[in-house]
Amino acid sequence: MKVPPERLPLAAEFPAAHREQWQQLVQGVLRKSGAQPEDGPAAEQALTTRLQDGLSARPLYTAEDTAAAPGYPGFPPFVRGGRPQGSAVAGWDVRQRHADPDRRRTNEAVLADLEHGVSSLWLELGEAGLPLDALPEALAGVYLDLAAVALDAGPEFTDAAEQLFRLYEEREVSPGAASGNLGADPLGLQARTGEAARTGALLAEATALAARCAAGYPGLRALTVDALPYHEAGASPAQELGCSLATGVAYLRALTAAGLPVDAALGQLEFRYAADADQFLTIAKFRAARRLWARVAEVSGAGPDASAQRQHAVTSRVMMTARDPWVNMLRTTVACLAAGVGGADSVTVLPFDSALGLPDAFARRVARNTQTILLEESHLARVIDPAGGSWYVEQLSEELARAAWAWFQEIERAGGQHAALSAGLVEERIAATWAERSVRLAKRREPVTGVSEFPHLDEQPLVREPAPAAPGGGLPQVRRAEAYEALRDRSDAHAALHGARPALFLASIGSASAHTARTTFAANLFQAGGIATVSAESVDPAAFAEAFTASGATVACLCSSDALYAEHASSVAEALKAAGAGTVLLAGRLGELPSGVDEFIFAGGDAVAVLTSLLDQIGAAR
Repeated sequence: MKVPPERLPLAAEFPAAHREQWQQLVQGVLRKSGAQPEDGPAAEQALTTRLQDGLSARPLYTAEDTAAAPGYPGFPPFVRGGRPQGSAVAGWDVRQRHADPDRRRTNEAVLADLEHGVSSLWLELGEAGLPLDALPEALAGVYLDLAAVALDAGPEFTDAAEQLFRLYEEREVSPGAASGNLGADPLGLQARTGEAARTGALLAEATALAARCAAGYPGLRALTVDALPYHEAGASPAQELGCSLATGVAYLRALTAAGLPVDAALGQLEFRYAADADQFLTIAKFRAARRLWARVAEVSGAGPDASAQRQHAVTSRVMMTARDPWVNMLRTTVACLAAGVGGADSVTVLPFDSALGLPDAFARRVARNTQTILLEESHLARVIDPAGGSWYVEQLSEELARAAWAWFQEIERAGGQHAALSAGLVEERIAATWAERSVRLAKRREPVTGVSEFPHLDEQPLVREPAPAAPGGGLPQVRRAEAYEALRDRSDAHAALHGARPALFLASIGSASAHTARTTFAANLFQAGGIATVSAESVDPAAFAEAFTASGATVACLCSSDALYAEHASSVAEALKAAGAGTVLLAGRLGELPSGVDEFIFAGGDAVAVLTSLLDQIGAAR
């Protein structure tokens, strides 16, 4: 029997390809498109995408783009996962969130979730959700020795924990069978509310709770290091990781100072991160988080078995939209996939209607089925570290870890997370990051499908019961779609008052082949602000003036090719002005404004500013 070679050289008969050859080919293509890169490296640089935190995504990665050794799954530095088998044995933990203050409805929803594939529960208690005394009713019929329970009771975490402990005793659940998290997070509460005075006392309560769990409930963790307040305020991935790292270190210091051994203290922490629709950055974030925490555990003297970070992924609220909420199903699916591939231990998919209020039964069903499909039909968890070996993912994970570590060190130099929050350092940095991102959103460099791109003005709005108000007073809560949704709200109010939406006249000059591209671009732009469009096709200024008058619009936009603009733009614009157009725009960007044209609209322009100005001119109330 012939022994096969150790390596099968499939490409042995082909000459080796070099990066320089690829760069030269790219340079040639770019020159044909009008770009003039000086050399091959410049051509490659032209195709590089800039990300937040000074990171970048290059068009090509090879074996030369090496990162630090990621190790093996289940071993330090845990980049490739916290367990050797990954999620291959039973999949990740499917954790559904519940915040309905109605105890009967919550119990019905909890039982339905557990019956249809959910493996653990995340319960919001107190002012933000279910009343504390309703916990026994909400968990009626739940086998607490099988289903893990994660509590989130804000400052009332001790009272909520006592309720859960009593339930364990009443239902004769052995301490060894209890699992989940009691949700104590004093620094996360400070971030959300801005209240710093209580943080020390709450941290003392959390420390006592952790000691109780470590002594009598080995499957329960007392503290959550919740990075969602930072993400939901607009933080970049590195800022989210750095804040979580600083918070975790603060808790670790408090627990060990209270007498817990470092391994036991590490076992009392669970980290909660956001997963969004940027799948590669999300994968890299969860991998980088484990690398960073492994380093903290190492210098703290922890053993390898206690050094893996326990991670709970939650699909991002920042990416959720209230308009065209059905697209949220796609966003959360990609985010869930990224969290699972990134190695999260527990995953929560927020229902697609969560930006509108309390989700209905259908939305909760879709949320849990999203995970079921990925686990049971796509078999995503059957591969250990699916992203491992990707030069791009490995390099991105390493670069993100370095950026997050630098931010963490800055927080530590400022006195730690409590001091950095109290001094406003965290809020200031995150606000600057969100301001930069808001510019990209306003210019549609970061499109929001269904809102800033491909809006549907005639969609039937979903109505949901309002959700309890989340704690406020600290870091703000932002969403990518909020600026455009505010414009759409103005349009709705105008339509309710006048019987029709704000309207704009599109003057499509020439044949369809000449104007369709810019007519489509302009209609999409204006509809993103709730402005309906009425169009007419011609080259005759008088015909356009007559159609404009009949449309009832007060503003207009010219759409055509550059060649036809040179011939007809001024005459058509002046005719529209004479017919009463208060503002005449032109889709595209010429060397100078034609006579009668007030402003250009173009890809990369500030869409929010243009739409706000138009709604003001049309008379839509703010």
